[in-house]
Amino acid sequence: MRRARPPVGLIIPAVLALGLIVVPLIGLIQRAPWSSLRNQLSSHAVRQALSLSLRCSLSAVALSVVLGVPLAWILARTRFPGRRLVRALVTVPMVLPPVVGGVALLYAFGRRGFAGHLLERLTGITLAFTTKGAILAETFVAMPFLVIVAEAGFRQIDIRYEEAAATLGAGPWRRFWRVTIPLVFPSLAAGAALAWARALGEFGATITFAGNLQGRTQTMPLAVYVALETTPDLAIVMSLILLAISLVILVALRDRWLGP
Repeated sequence: MRRARPPVGLIIPAVLALGLIVVPLIGLIQRAPWSSLRNQLSSHAVRQALSLSLRCSLSAVALSVVLGVPLAWILARTRFPGRRLVRALVTVPMVLPPVVGGVALLYAFGRRGFAGHLLERLTGITLAFTTKGAILAETFVAMPFLVIVAEAGFRQIDIRYEEAAATLGAGPWRRFWRVTIPLVFPSLAAGAALAWARALGEFGATITFAGNLQGRTQTMPLAVYVALETTPDLAIVMSLILLAISLVILVALRDRWLGP
């Protein structure tokens, strides 16, 4: 099929849009301290923040998978009163200002929050201003990405495979694990990757609910914020790390979503 040439009237806005995205990235790369990059990467602050970020973000993805996949299946396959409202609520963290999400988490799961007070009394677990709190904040903002992609995957798969498995005697749980999950796995992987990228870059909800405690809740975005005032070169290096990870994830997902 012959590709159509775009009208000149569309090329100019497209170039401006691309420039609006690329120019800030060029500015970041241009200011990078390339001569001291290796020393900056091996510094304790970078290694500590990166380690905590990976631990929190991967934990948030695992929690999102455990809780979000069943929710996505229910939204895709069942009909119940208020389903549209539930779907809308699932997407709220995607459009809610992260700081507002952090405030909501604080008043719900903080030591004086109704859920946090009950949780602490029953289990002794405190979430606010802890590493667990950082994981919860990242899960709050990242899980909707997984749920939306997974729900679309559940809707697209051919249910005749599941019906065939049922006629062969496979029960619902066995069909889910042996038939449904393998069929929807590409969507689950894409959703998990998006959720991980979102969790890795989370700032507002984390600093509001979990604080900015070095070694406990100071993830990479929070460390960038602190370093920007005192050590700009270190902030740039950490920003480049987050940029590189984001680019790798998006390039890997491009073929899954957009094709060549």
